[in-house]
Amino acid sequence: MKSFSHLAFIILIGNLLNGQIPFNSTLENKVIQWRHEIHQNPELSNREFKTAEKVANHLRSLGISVETGIAHTGVVGILRGKYPGKVLALRADMDGLPVTENNTLTYRSKVTSTFGGQNTGVMHACGHDTHVAILMGVAEYLSKNNNFSGTIKFIFQPAEEGPPEGEKGGARLMVEQGVLDNPKVDAIFGLHINSATPIGMILYKEKGFMAAAQRFVIEVKGKQAHGSEPWKSVDPILISAKIIDGLQSIISRNSQLTKEGAVISVGSIHSGIRFNIIPESARLVGTIRTLDEGMKQLIIKRMHELVSQIAKAYGGSATVVITESAALTYNNPQLTKNAVKSLKKALGESQVVETQAVTGAEDFSAFQEKVPGFYFYLGGLIQGNKSEDAPSHHTPEFMVDDAGLIYGVKAMVQLSLDYLN
Repeated sequence: MKSFSHLAFIILIGNLLNGQIPFNSTLENKVIQWRHEIHQNPELSNREFKTAEKVANHLRSLGISVETGIAHTGVVGILRGKYPGKVLALRADMDGLPVTENNTLTYRSKVTSTFGGQNTGVMHACGHDTHVAILMGVAEYLSKNNNFSGTIKFIFQPAEEGPPEGEKGGARLMVEQGVLDNPKVDAIFGLHINSATPIGMILYKEKGFMAAAQRFVIEVKGKQAHGSEPWKSVDPILISAKIIDGLQSIISRNSQLTKEGAVISVGSIHSGIRFNIIPESARLVGTIRTLDEGMKQLIIKRMHELVSQIAKAYGGSATVVITESAALTYNNPQLTKNAVKSLKKALGESQVVETQAVTGAEDFSAFQEKVPGFYFYLGGLIQGNKSEDAPSHHTPEFMVDDAGLIYGVKAMVQLSLDYLN
């Protein structure tokens, strides 16, 4: 029996070296079906109860050791190979977004909920449903082909989009609760499907890949008055407009954009209750995205200076609170070089392409701050469409093609086996 296992191991490695990991249509069909079920039943951050239950039940059915309730709804599965070795973590995020779906998918979401006190639809508008389904498929394949050295830790993470206000969550909370320990993880891999990248293609970047992100809240105070007598008011809506304009001057006039990209976006403004009343206060919420630490600190400094001074110039006052959302997604150089070899083996030399850094952010970076990590984009462009016409992530029209999922499974399996063996 020992010699047979050794022979099987040699055959498996030989197949790997030739890029010949065998996959059948049954597994692909399962992955697609899981994706459809999860897509139809999205759950918001820290509320991924049914998704977590589905994942946990699947892992248990494969004989994988399972722990639940990590960082509220997180699930971790541990699969040990037949030989001792390193510990590799694979991560998928599970949460949906407060977006009302508006596309032609037959399995589109009709789920509704409340977010920030407002009624909203709930949708997998960023592809986390595909990430979960892919990693479930990887777990199934590797549990049935476990002639590898070491241990694989499957991390199904809640709240990548950020926990509800007043709560903790996401990758950072998982790290705090010891997800990278017992057994101690040596490296971690993750992927993100991309609606504008062709099927079968992978995009990556060594070192800084995705931006650091901060969330900011600006509270503006003015003076309430009747809308017919604005001279008796200190208008917080006018002050807010001037602040927004001032924030963009930080990017256009203070940020060295030839060095790295940077973004300040206001995503939410709340003020007033009636058409003929100038309100007393306003609240602005938004995000900062940077790829350079020095630029990040300059932007934060200028925001504190401008916000208060602009409000003061118009007779009001304003405060800004900035909190960390995600660090720079940093791909370890040596891990990246090895991973690229594996990806090219799995999908083909021409299908793995180095790209530029992006201003999107990922809390996968919280894992990378502790252990070497590699994160990449997986093609999900609807076949027949042009990349420039692809619906953006975080929009009601967002769609990705099911045909891309099996490439995600192949990529993660190849990465895992090459790293461990």
